[in-house]
Amino acid sequence: MRVLMFGWEFPPFISGGLGTACFGLTKQLAKRNVKILFVLPKIKGASQVEAAGDITIIGGQNYLSNEIEEVKKKISFFEKEFTVNSPLRPYISYESYKDYLEKIKEFEKESNGLHSSKGNFSIDFSGDYGQDLLSEVARFALVGRYLAQRESFDIIHAHDWMTFLAAIEAKKISGKPLVIHVHATEIDRCGENCNSEVFNLEKHGMENADRIIAVSHRTKEIIIQYYQIDPNKISVVHNGVDLDEIYQYDKTTRPFKNEKMVLYLGRITMQKGPDYFLEAAHLVVKRVQNVRFVMAGSGDMTRRLIERMAALRIADRFHFTGFLGKTDRERLFAMSDLYVMPSVSEPFGITPLEAMRYNIPVIISKQSGVAELLSNVIKVDFWDVNKLASAIINVLERPQIASSLSEHNNEILQKMNWGVAADKVIDVYNSYR
Repeated sequence: MRVLMFGWEFPPFISGGLGTACFGLTKQLAKRNVKILFVLPKIKGASQVEAAGDITIIGGQNYLSNEIEEVKKKISFFEKEFTVNSPLRPYISYESYKDYLEKIKEFEKESNGLHSSKGNFSIDFSGDYGQDLLSEVARFALVGRYLAQRESFDIIHAHDWMTFLAAIEAKKISGKPLVIHVHATEIDRCGENCNSEVFNLEKHGMENADRIIAVSHRTKEIIIQYYQIDPNKISVVHNGVDLDEIYQYDKTTRPFKNEKMVLYLGRITMQKGPDYFLEAAHLVVKRVQNVRFVMAGSGDMTRRLIERMAALRIADRFHFTGFLGKTDRERLFAMSDLYVMPSVSEPFGITPLEAMRYNIPVIISKQSGVAELLSNVIKVDFWDVNKLASAIINVLERPQIASSLSEHNNEILQKMNWGVAADKVIDVYNSYR
């Protein structure tokens, strides 16, 4: 089976769970004899999947500039290269979807499609989440159209809304079935006051898909309720975790030997609930002396939370690390005594599984997809800071609670790895062969 797969990020250059999920799933699909052409807007470095199986990774910017010499018409809409300092706010509008479609029509009319010999045409991608991200999504659609004319494949698979237009263009040209993979929705990110352009693009992708993969039943219900999609069209495939890479660390070597460490790891943005973690930490340090809180990640709420931490006078007990690479992330998990994920709206949530690999207890919000699967964790409403603080204190002060929460971690993770997810995705593929 050959799959044309579209994604927006991939290790070693990732900003969050989307890249981690694409890597884990793709690696396991390749081990099951699925041949994958994985298309990114831009390749920024060496791929980590060279030994994983039959996977080819290409960057749209190089592919087009090197191969489409016959396309000669230069349109200003496609000229500009976009960059941004932060990879955490990909939902700022550039222009409406209708305007995009009109410009595509103008381009096709003036250049006679992708086979014109007029003028001079170029396409560049920043390959990042940028202030003008929607324009990059539009240009990426041309990559999908081009590849569909020249590659052989059985299935199209698109990860999240940034790739939906490219996948739809590939479907129009090839007539092959389209599977879209919903890792998050605009409803998760922004609630009902969402960016209408992104929402409409998501809905457009879902309506044009032959099958939708949702990462949780929670996500499936959001798709049905807000996007008005037929539930029979949606399959739930929970995310997994990579069990191979475990960082070896001796906790007795920590600089703070006689203290417990509580970890938050994720984007510091409203959706992830970092402010609730900080407020709970303030309540905990009033009662527990030998505890230290660590917030790992970056995002638009960082400055505000640093100021709040200073106002609460807990700077000696609460630490911000900024964005971390994979090795440092794993080291933090290994150093921790408790992991907390207080997300306001979490389609799935891979980080609790990553924490469980290190056999540490986990507290998660009830408003997360992974809460559907885990019975050996403490679940609280994200907004209930008092209950969150109480749960943290109980785990830190009662070793028997911490032990009971973590004793079955390995057994549970064996059922929640990327291999299990890959088998279910292949079942979705086979239903359309």
